[in-house]
Amino acid sequence: MYAHNDTRRDLEWLRRSSAATLSRSEAAEVMGVDTRTLGRGIESGDIPAIRVGRRVLIPREPLLRLLGAA
Repeated sequence: MYAHNDTRRDLEWLRRSSAATLSRSEAAEVMGVDTRTLGRGIESGDIPAIRVGRRVLIPREPLLRLLGAA
């Protein structure tokens, strides 16, 4: 199993991860997009996100479903 801070962040890492959520930078890396692009997807509602104070977290399971990898 990959550690949450593993440097290889791809779809396989996402599938094996036990983390409930990802940071914006982790999700952007898995999706192969810039964090600003991910942010626009979050703002438009296309990418699921949870706001905790000023922090934005992306739930792993809904992201897997969005990517067709669940």
